Amino acid sequence: MTGRPLLNRRLDGLGTTIFAEMSALAVATGAINLGQGFPDTDGPESVREAAVRALRDGRGNQYPPGPGIPELRTAVADHQRRFYDLTFDPDTEVLVTAGATEAIAAAMLALLEPGDEVIAFEPFYDSYAACIAMAGAVRVPLTLHAPDFRPDLDALRDALTPRTRLLLLNSPHNPTGTVLTRDELTAIAALAVEHDLLVVTDEVYEHLTYDGTEHIPLISLPGMRDRTVSISSAGKTFSFTGWKVGWVTASAPLVAAVRTAKQFLTYVASGPFQYAIAEALALPDPYYTAFRDDLQTKRDLLAAGLTDAGFTVFRPQGTYFITTDIADIAPGTDALTFCRELPQRCGVVAVPNSVFYDHPTAGRTHVRFAFCKKEEVLSEAAERLRAL
Repeated sequence: MTGRPLLNRRLDGLGTTIFAEMSALAVATGAINLGQGFPDTDGPESVREAAVRALRDGRGNQYPPGPGIPELRTAVADHQRRFYDLTFDPDTEVLVTAGATEAIAAAMLALLEPGDEVIAFEPFYDSYAACIAMAGAVRVPLTLHAPDFRPDLDALRDALTPRTRLLLLNSPHNPTGTVLTRDELTAIAALAVEHDLLVVTDEVYEHLTYDGTEHIPLISLPGMRDRTVSISSAGKTFSFTGWKVGWVTASAPLVAAVRTAKQFLTYVASGPFQYAIAEALALPDPYYTAFRDDLQTKRDLLAAGLTDAGFTVFRPQGTYFITTDIADIAPGTDALTFCRELPQRCGVVAVPNSVFYDHPTAGRTHVRFAFCKKEEVLSEAAERLRAL
């Protein structure tokens, strides 16, 4: 063999995800895992039973249709109309994917050419960097700064070049919990129209917003219907993250483009679970309200515990993550070192936000905790951190 590296140079430096590393630490040490974002309880029993029923009835045990089963595509379209007054044709404007991560990957591979520039707010979910790299495009980060993590729209305009092809937005934003306002979205939409940009929006936390904060899909704003790929999934809303059921809603030409790439990734996935999520999306409003209120209570519980433990807490508007600053409790220590030592020191796992930046100094002392856990688990974690 030659001396050429085995790994494609586009993926150089990505390595194992931080979530795998921290979850392995949790297993090895028996620590409470507030790192990786998955609940420690299952979602509604009726939804789980719907999956069992589909399995027993032989629905989805073989290859489902490539775009997704008709029942789920119709349910997604109904969901968009119900919550946002958006109309999509389930046959041509909805695509089912293996979670939102595949939808993002397929969108990047379909819509980008090598050398195209993609602007994304950092810190960003780590798959964004990998998906942009695999498409051969160039990532252009726009940093969100503490304490409010609001986008600098003047900086966004300045970042645009003739090579800018696409904006990759995440709202509610992981890991900061920022939810873009109508004014911010309107300004972003105006830039997209002015510069003829495509926009891919990751909205998987759409139903996880707190204190009356409203989630507004960018695709609902003037001029955005034919240039936006809207992505969401069932994992966060219904607490079945292992089922990997996501979807794209967009104009027919955009869906056709994304579907072309998607069919050569997984082709199809999650057959019986698609039937279950079709039923889940039709759950009545009280389900969505109770789920949001429960998570807001958990957010407040963990935020209070982290504050008592000496962390600087940036209270999120959405998602199920809290970003904190460790500068006061661990002077001179960076977030990655802190998180690698934390399980042995007090039996809690968290994630360093610095790995979500191209400019890691911006998040050097920021640490993310997940609060999608039982209240007693959050209380125990907070007590261990106070003891630290």
